[in-house]
Amino acid sequence: MKRKYRELSDETKQKISQSMKGRSKSFTHKEAISNGLKDYWKTIPNKPTTNNKVG
Repeated sequence: MKRKYRELSDETKQKISQSMKGRSKSFTHKEAISNGLKDYWKTIPNKPTTNNKVG
């Protein structure tokens, strides 16, 4: 399942944080992950709000 919007619930963020604790990665691996996620997030739009109505 892919995300539709950038925003995540606090519960989801906490689950991700807990699953990542204790893992170590090399500097080059961290850079590769960072670059990949930057490219990924460029394709995900922000969730529309009711304040952004046009007209």
